[in-house]
Parts: sequence; C-alpha cells; structure tokens
Amino acid sequence: MNTRSLRFIRRGQIVTLQDIPLTRTLLEVLREDMHCTGTKEGCGEGDCGACSVVVAEADGNGLKYSTINSCIRLAHSIDGMALWTVEDLADSHGQPHPAQEALVQCHGSQCGFCTPGFAMSLFGMYQNHTCKGEAISREQAQHGLSGNLCRCTGYRPILDAAQSMQAFPLRQVDEATILSNMKLLALAPQEQEIASAYMSPRTLRQLLQVRARHPEAQLVAGCTDVGLWVTKMHMQFEGVIDISQVAELRRIEQYPHHMAIGAAVTLTDAFAAMVADRAQLLSFANRFAGMPVRNSGTLGGNVANGSPIGDSMPLLISLGASVVLMSERNGRVVSREIPLETLYTGYRKNVMASDEILAWIKVPKATAVEFVRVYKISKRFEDDISAVCLGINLHLDAGVVRSASLGVGGVAATPVRARQTEASLVGQPWSEATVKSAMRTLRAEFTPISDMRASSDYRSKVLGNLLQRYWLESQGQQHVDLQAMAVEGTTA
Repeated sequence: MNTRSLRFIRRGQIVTLQDIPLTRTLLEVLREDMHCTGTKEGCGEGDCGACSVVVAEADGNGLKYSTINSCIRLAHSIDGMALWTVEDLADSHGQPHPAQEALVQCHGSQCGFCTPGFAMSLFGMYQNHTCKGEAISREQAQHGLSGNLCRCTGYRPILDAAQSMQAFPLRQVDEATILSNMKLLALAPQEQEIASAYMSPRTLRQLLQVRARHPEAQLVAGCTDVGLWVTKMHMQFEGVIDISQVAELRRIEQYPHHMAIGAAVTLTDAFAAMVADRAQLLSFANRFAGMPVRNSGTLGGNVANGSPIGDSMPLLISLGASVVLMSERNGRVVSREIPLETLYTGYRKNVMASDEILAWIKVPKATAVEFVRVYKISKRFEDDISAVCLGINLHLDAGVVRSASLGVGGVAATPVRARQTEASLVGQPWSEATVKSAMRTLRAEFTPISDMRASSDYRSKVLGNLLQRYWLESQGQQHVDLQAMAVEGTTA
C-alpha cells in the first residue's frame, strides 16, 4: 500500500504520523489512528458538518483560519498546517472555550451529535472575528454556520451562541509558537513532497514536471469531489498529485481588464475577488456550498471537474472567462488559452492532454455597459446542488442588445453556452417582446434529463422564467424572489 508520513501542528506541537495511506481521509486519521472521536461522521460527503475541524496556514505575520470538512479531506492535504479538533478547545485546566461556553449558556447543544461540528465552526468565527475585536452579526453567524446541519432543527440558540462568544473572557491562540513550528516543518527535507505516491509540489515548475512523469496520477486540490469518490465509491489511486501548495497557483493576479485566478485558490477567496468586482454576485457566492466546502474546494477544481451541475461554470461562461492549460514538454513550459466553454467534450470529459494541468482561470472585469446576473435553482436554498443554473450577461446600448452571453448548467452533459438564445437577442431592442421570444428559444435550445433534482419539463420551464426575471430586474423591479421579501410585520 502506498503510504507516507504526515506532519502537522496540534496544540502548538509538531505531530508526525508514519505510514498514512494516500487516500486516507482526515476524519479516518482522527477517529481511528488518533482516537479523537469527538469529531463525528454524519454524511461522509461534506454536507452536514458533524466532522468539521479548523486548520490554519501562515498568512503574513499571523494565521489564516478555515473551517473544513474532515470527512472528504485527504489527510495528507493538511501537511504542514495547524489543526484543531473539538478536543483542543478547552484550555489546559479544562475550562471550556468561549465557543463551547456560549453553546452551553444558550442551550444550543440539543441532542449533541452535531454539536462538535458547530463548536468548531464557532471557533473558526471566533478566531476570524472575535479575536480581532469584531462583533459577529446575525448574518455573519448564518453564513459561518452554513455548512452545519442540526437534525433537531434548533438553529436559533446556536446562532445566539455565535453572537454571545464575545461576552466571555478573550481566549487567544499562541500564534507565535505555531508559526515558529510551521517554519521548522518548512525547513525539513521535502523529498517526499514530489517523490512519494502522494506528491505535493510547491512550485509550478515542479508540478508540471511531476505531471509529465505521472500522467496517470489523480490531481486533487481541496478534495471536495475526489473525497466523495473515496468515501462513497471506495476508489483507490496509485498516485495523487496535490496542487494546493503550488505557490503560483494560490494567487489572484489583477490586471487592467481581467483577473487571473490560480487553480489552487479556494472558492472562498475566488468568489471574494469576483464579488469585489461585481457586488451583485454576493448572494450567489454564499449559496455555492456551505462555508467548509468553499474553504476547501478550489475554483480550478470545480472548473476542471466539469460537472454539468457545477455552479461556477455558468457564471464564468457568461462573463467570457477563459482557462490557461499548461504542460512541460522536452524541458519547455507550454501553455494555451481557450474559452472556458470549449474545455468540455462530454460528461466529465475535457480537451486536456494527459500531461496538462488547468493552471489559471481568467475572468474579464466588470464594465459600465454590462448587466450581469446569475441564478441558482435548488431544492434547498443553501448548501445544495443546483437543478438549474443560469448566468446572463448582456451589453445594452441605447435600448438595443449589442452582445449577449448566457451560461447554463443542469441542462446537458456539460456546462454549456446558450448560443441560439444569444443570437436571438443580439441586435434586437431590449423589450418585453424580445424577451418573450428569447424565452421560447431558450426553453427549446436544450433537452435536459429528468432526475431526482428536477424533471426535464421543469428545467426547461424554469430557464425561460429566469430570463423573464432578468428582464424584470433590468427594469428596476427589486422584489422578484422570496429572498428579497420580508414577512409582513418583520424587517428584512
């Protein structure tokens, strides 16, 4: 069996575990190897949050904390990081952490099974907000707990706990000691990083060389999809190439007319950059998945995976995004750039050669003449997979559609561009009659399947309705969805 050692920091000390198989999940290591049974397995697919833990990486002179799902995260992906489980929250005298004390005082425990996961999400918020002197709003609490499900349906006291943590004496993490130990780990020999079955290159050149030598190895980043293949399909791999530590691919580079998002940038950071450029994308970004999934998953992984119901692709297609594919051949780095929608050739199939990696996603910046919206339809408002996703970007000038770009998910074997509908819009007056005609074209352009999420007829009908919603919003109507409405007698 392919194994290698795993090194991380826990309770301020370096922990080294020997002979950890390359497809072993972090949850398995915690519960079975380290006997840390406070971390629970609920769904085994990153949906419920019972397995939540917090990891941290160096960020300048401090640490960047992220709550993640341990059930689908490959254990080796946290090599060199700091880790906290629910067993690590109380201090050396057994005094509960403010996150735990707040849950007790607000009666947020209930049956208790999901409580460790909630405590860890609260700890993540505590480190990112309370320790910086920032009060946690109700909205921030809801977003911070978006990846945690309570089977007892008692969210109100848990949200109260999130806002109550600041009432307790401040509990600081000894970041100086952790950072010092991180530096020691970074100085340790790294031959195993690119020589073992689990390869974790640190530079783009190393990644391209490793990929050229091991084209059969499974590429991973945040493991939010591959982790499911391991936990649900029991897949095993002869080799794994983890791109999450490649320095160049962890960057977001800003240029005058576009931003280049590295394939290893997390969904949290990638969407934050896109929202900074287009504020109207905030709600969609928060609905992409629960926060722990966004903290682990990467935009590059979502795009390369090519799921027909992957939410980022319809948006990126509508924005005119492109992808940069790279390889090393005969000692020379080769790259090519293609429109994102041309990446896919079939269900989870793409044009990438066996030695190529998806390195960058290039996203055009907002312009004054565009009108961009993206709509996600799912059974559950948050933390759910789309039945239909539609991104629309029209350039309107003097009441005429000068250009149109529509990206669609959930209606074909791949994310697609609605070219027939685009053609029906370009050059036409932006009027209700034009929209009604385009709605008919959009509904007829695809033949979606029926599955557990929606029927074919429903998907087709909804596509047209979303275009009508876009029309209403372009005319200044605000209350066209339930999210924007307040129940009578309450405030939004």
